[in-house]
Amino acid sequence: MLDIKLIRTKPDYVKERLATRDKVYAKMIDELLDIDEERRSIIKEVEQIKAEKNKLSKEIGQLFREGKKEEAEKAKEEVHAKNKKIEQLEKELKEIESRFNRLLLSIPNIPHPTVPVGEDEEDNVEVRRWGEPRKFDFEPVPHWEIGEKLGILDFERGAKLSGSRFTVMYDKAARLERALINFMLDLHTKEYGYTEVWSPVLVKPEILTGTGQLPKFEEDLYKICDEDLYLLPTAEVSLTNLHANEILKEEDLPKYYTAYTPCFRREAGSHGKDVRGILRQHQFDKVELVKIVKPENSYLELEKLVNEAEKVLQLLELPYRVVELCTGDLGFSAAKTYDIEVWIPSQNRYREISSCSNTEDFQARRAKIRYKDKEGKNQFVHTLNGSGLAVGRTLLAIMENYQTKDRDFEIPEVLKKYM
Repeated sequence: MLDIKLIRTKPDYVKERLATRDKVYAKMIDELLDIDEERRSIIKEVEQIKAEKNKLSKEIGQLFREGKKEEAEKAKEEVHAKNKKIEQLEKELKEIESRFNRLLLSIPNIPHPTVPVGEDEEDNVEVRRWGEPRKFDFEPVPHWEIGEKLGILDFERGAKLSGSRFTVMYDKAARLERALINFMLDLHTKEYGYTEVWSPVLVKPEILTGTGQLPKFEEDLYKICDEDLYLLPTAEVSLTNLHANEILKEEDLPKYYTAYTPCFRREAGSHGKDVRGILRQHQFDKVELVKIVKPENSYLELEKLVNEAEKVLQLLELPYRVVELCTGDLGFSAAKTYDIEVWIPSQNRYREISSCSNTEDFQARRAKIRYKDKEGKNQFVHTLNGSGLAVGRTLLAIMENYQTKDRDFEIPEVLKKYM
C-alpha cells in the first residue's frame, strides 16, 4: 500500500511513476484524492459538531443549576439534533472510507527509479547468463514424453482425480520432487542462514491483503466454501505475515525465512498457455525465501536473494539467465524484480523458475509490520521475497537437460545423496 501522505504531497510524481506501469493508474490517483478530500472534509465536520455538542452538554448542567430550565431544554434538543447529524455523517464516512481503502489497496507499488521502462516482457533487460545450453547429439524431447515413457508422470489420472492442470507423479519423479525440496531447504538454511518454517496452507483474507493478493487478484485464488479461508498461492503470504501487526526490535533485523509449501493457483487468464506437461499447474510445490529487513539494506539484500536462488541452479548445473523486469511487467507489490529463467531444451528458450522482488514498505504498510529504530520511532520494514526455487519447474528442467537418447534422464550429482 502506498503512503497516502506521499500521494497527497507529490501527486504528480506518483502519477508519473505509476504511468510507467499503466496509464490507468493516473486516473485512479485522481479518484483517490477526490475521495480522500471528501473523507477528510466529513471527518473535520464530525469533529467540529462533536466539539459543539460537548460544549453544549457542559452548558446544560449550568443552565439547570441557574434555574434556566427553558434554555436548558432547548440546548438538550440541539444536542439531540447534533447526535443525529453525527450519526448520519459517520454512516456516510463509513461508506466513503470503504471506497477509499478499496481503491488505495488496488493501486500497485511505485517502480524503483532504476527499473527499465517498458510495456511487457519483451522490454525486460537481460542482466547475465550462467552455463551453456547442452548440445545434444540427438533431438531432445519435452519432459512429458520422457515422463509418460517412464511411467512417472500421469496426466490422465491427474485429470481424473482433479481436472486439468493436475498431475500424478510416481517413483523416480516423486522421489526427485522430494529430493529437490530437501536439497533446497538444506542449502538455504545451512549456507545462507534462513530459518525453516512450516506454516498452514489455509490463510485468512486479511493475510492475503497484507501481501497484495487481495483484493485485486481474488479470481486467481482458491477459496474454501462456507469458510473465510483461502488456499495458499505462495509461502510468501504466510512468511511475510508472520510479523503482521507487530513492532520488531531493530536488533532482531534482518529476518530470513524459508519454507516448502504446496501452492494453489487458479491460473485465471492463462487458458491455452503451457497446457502440456507440468510447467503451469493449479497445484505445485515451491521453496520460498522471504526477508524482512531495514530499509537502508533492502537493495543489497535483493542482490543477495537473487544470488541465493541462482546457487540452486549452479549446483544442479542447469543453464539459466537473470533478467530485470521492466515497469510494465512488474508484479503488483514489487518495486524491483529480477526473474531467473532456466534453459528448457524442448522449447529452445529460457523460462521463469524464480522471481525475486523487493516490495520496499508496500507490504509492510498493508500488514502493519514495523520496527523501533534507535531514536525510539516506529518505522516500516522492507520485505523481499523470491522462489528458491519452484520445485516442479526445476524437476522438468532436470528431466529435459539431463535426458538421454533412450528417453530416460540422469540425476544431477548434488542430488544423488537425497535420492
